[in-house]
Parts: sequence; C-alpha cells; structure tokens
Amino acid sequence: MNAPSDLSMKSEDVLRYELEIFKQKHRDLDEAIAALHDKGTADQLTLQRLKREKLGLKDRIARINDLLYPDIIA
Repeated sequence: MNAPSDLSMKSEDVLRYELEIFKQKHRDLDEAIAALHDKGTADQLTLQRLKREKLGLKDRIARINDLLYPDIIA
C-alpha cells in the first residue's frame, strides 16, 4: 500500500481505520501489561518496553483524533 506517511495527507477513511487499529493495539497492550504485572513474572525491561509502546500508540491516537476532530475555539 502506497499510503502517504504524512498524517495530514491521508484520507479521512484511512485515518478512521488506522485509529481503530491503534485503539485495539492499545487495549491489547494494556491487557498484556496487566497480565504480566499480575503474574509477577515479567522483568522490568519487558514492562518498560510494553509501556513505551503503549504510550507511543496513545500519542498516535491523539494525533489522528486531532486531525479528525479539530478543537476549534469559536
């Protein structure tokens, strides 16, 4: 797929699709982090990596939301 890498150049449908994918990945990571934390078997580096990945997804979700639903102050 030769989709533009710049978020502002992507169509609204593509942005909505990516938003749903990123939200699902964010939920999956949240569940994985909780499961590892509850088991107590995960090392700190693994937890940090997963949390960093989750934070990156959160930032991407926020950027797409800003493009789809701009905060216009009237």
